[in-house]
Amino acid sequence: MDWHDRFTQQARWTAGLRGYLFERSGLAPGQRLLEVGCGTGALLSSLDGFNLQLHGLDIDGEFLRQAQRHAPAARLARGDAHRLPYAGDSFDLVCCHFVLLWVRDPGQVVSEMRRMVRPGGWVLALAEPDYGGRVDYPEDLIRLGTLQEAALRRQGAETRLGRRLGALFHASNLREVGTGVLGGQWRQAPSMQEQAQEWAVLQADLGDEITDSEFRRLQQIDNEAWAHGERVLFVPTFYALGVK
Repeated sequence: MDWHDRFTQQARWTAGLRGYLFERSGLAPGQRLLEVGCGTGALLSSLDGFNLQLHGLDIDGEFLRQAQRHAPAARLARGDAHRLPYAGDSFDLVCCHFVLLWVRDPGQVVSEMRRMVRPGGWVLALAEPDYGGRVDYPEDLIRLGTLQEAALRRQGAETRLGRRLGALFHASNLREVGTGVLGGQWRQAPSMQEQAQEWAVLQADLGDEITDSEFRRLQQIDNEAWAHGERVLFVPTFYALGVK
């Protein structure tokens, strides 16, 4: 897996949402933004045009080494999202992106994000999927979703975190909490590169849970369904925002 390519793809999925939420939060040039779980810097590198003071934190040292190359303007730190190594009230906005489903205690992480922002500052969870609401068509591919959710759970993911996002923000005493789901639209088939990337992720997730022949059979069904305009793949992906 090329994780930077994957994270860059995920950042593209939420680009429109980020623009809307940043505008709603009143984020202005010169303000301080922290991304918790910044990975390889895919999202931070997309924020250059906002003229912000960018900060990123991740627990993975290799990801941070890549982030130094991809987001050189950001100040990066290695640390645990459950115990953020910054003084309270340090940022104007704190965000995360496909992170809370992977942490041990998402409520604690949201509370830490709240602690980091100044009074009147914003906390954003930009994308948290909920595999319990996944929709697949043709129906042969439903099994694929079931296998992937089970595989993610074994890796430590809370695969139905998305539906809890609003409750977590309310429980952390954020104000003006708002939540929503990213829309699903299928105007055209994904590119060959995007399809290959999705199947590389599936192969990494599923490991030995499926035979090679069955994997190839499902991949062929997927390719044909996209080619005929029949494919539906929708994983509800929630976002939330709140004010300190």
